[in-house]
Amino acid sequence: MQPLFGKTFNMLGTMLDYRSERNKHIASNIANLDTPDYQPTDLVFKDDLKNAMDARIKLTQTHKKHFPNAGDEISRNQFKQVTSEEKVDLDREMSNLAENHLMFNLTAELLARKFRGIRNVLTEAK
Repeated sequence: MQPLFGKTFNMLGTMLDYRSERNKHIASNIANLDTPDYQPTDLVFKDDLKNAMDARIKLTQTHKKHFPNAGDEISRNQFKQVTSEEKVDLDREMSNLAENHLMFNLTAELLARKFRGIRNVLTEAK
């Protein structure tokens, strides 16, 4: 199945999971805006992704039929919940919510385009 869909589907699916989970955290922060001693939470992924990309081992294909590096996948357990000591700031949380919403929609559109591309290939092959 990997040669047909490639790593893109797994990555986009994982990014949709991340955006969905992050939306829950942001919504919880907004809902608890006036709760005393509430500490806002968020999911961290960007730093881990950058570290993984920097530390990635470069493998070379010695034959054109060899599969590429299978360890390049992003997994759901790379999301890390962090708690902030600061009070919830409504403007910051609404900005995070808008950004997360836009990125979710972008990821969903990219995934839909991949499926449309596969559909076009299959319908043209008839």
